[in-house]
Amino acid sequence: MKRSLVALAIGTFALGIAEFGMMGILGNVASGINVSIVQAGNLISLYSLGVAIGSPLLLLLRNIPLKKLMLILSAVIFIGNIGAALSPNYATLLCARFVAGLPHGAYFGAGAIVCTRLAKQGAGAQAVAVMIGGMTVANLIGVPFATLVSNLLNWRMVFLGVAFIGLMAFIFINLWVPVIQPLPKTNIKGQFRFLGNLAPWLIYTGVFFGQASVYCWLSYIDPIMTEVTHFTPAVMTWVMMLAGAGMVAGNAYAGKLADKFGVSLVTGILAASMLVVMPLLYFFAPFKIPSLILTFLATAGLFGIGGPLQFLIVRYAKGGEMLGGAGIQIAFNVSNAMSAAVGGLAIHLGLGLASPAIVGLPFAAIGATALFILHHKYDHGK
Repeated sequence: MKRSLVALAIGTFALGIAEFGMMGILGNVASGINVSIVQAGNLISLYSLGVAIGSPLLLLLRNIPLKKLMLILSAVIFIGNIGAALSPNYATLLCARFVAGLPHGAYFGAGAIVCTRLAKQGAGAQAVAVMIGGMTVANLIGVPFATLVSNLLNWRMVFLGVAFIGLMAFIFINLWVPVIQPLPKTNIKGQFRFLGNLAPWLIYTGVFFGQASVYCWLSYIDPIMTEVTHFTPAVMTWVMMLAGAGMVAGNAYAGKLADKFGVSLVTGILAASMLVVMPLLYFFAPFKIPSLILTFLATAGLFGIGGPLQFLIVRYAKGGEMLGGAGIQIAFNVSNAMSAAVGGLAIHLGLGLASPAIVGLPFAAIGATALFILHHKYDHGK
């Protein structure tokens, strides 16, 4: 494995903890700064807002050499999280979380281009999978450890740790990533020209709906597993680590399969497989062992869909590669928010705690259809 790809993965490891770790420390943060849980929830929303706003800002940085751009983004990861760790009050913490979210989509967007430049011929999807692997490992190890640190020590130590990891990413990118020439210069209009084609929209549709099918359920995995499957809260740490292991496996193996059989075909099959996995999660929700097996499969599908498509968008976003790559993260985050709302609505309507696994089925069908159309029209034989 190339050291340069590992350096990029250190950055996504930091981003993974910054994004998902907040869920596990929310209560401690709320009590630490004397705000309600609802107010503390805004810290998650402000991060997502930073992701959405920061991604298009790549347009202003498109002519910067790629290595220098990755260094700038790593520095912002450090600044945002050190600011969160040192925030004296709620207002400054909100601002720090917004800053911490700014480099998220941009890092993945620019990083995908760096990975394709560094990868061996025919191994681009695997190279991007290594970078995204940092986020999956964050879900497997980093997020549970962050929760433990917050409970045993202090929530500020979590942000301090993320800032340190961001600093390590800066150092190792500087040491291990070679100088890569900037993309060909294009004007603002040229950056958006790729959106006039169907293929990028099919990719975004695949990401948005393919992953939403899983997130409808994953957003409520804690109450489902504790109140329907009857796992104790203490066991939930291990359940979430199993979910993280599924993400790691799905990301890694989907990358290899995508390079061999084609990204759109592999991701389309994974999205279609959720039409089987999600109903099984609903019907077997009261049973522990089947629920654990299906949890692993569902989260494997989640990152197996998203990772290879982060690579594929670079091919179909000529002239706007960084914007195209960042768009994947925008689709991912908006999909996450939308699916959580849909899953919550199903529960609110009295369909049962396990119902989010079922309401996501139309999303899986839409995502799979878009990816199979992409394969048929553009990627057949690749």
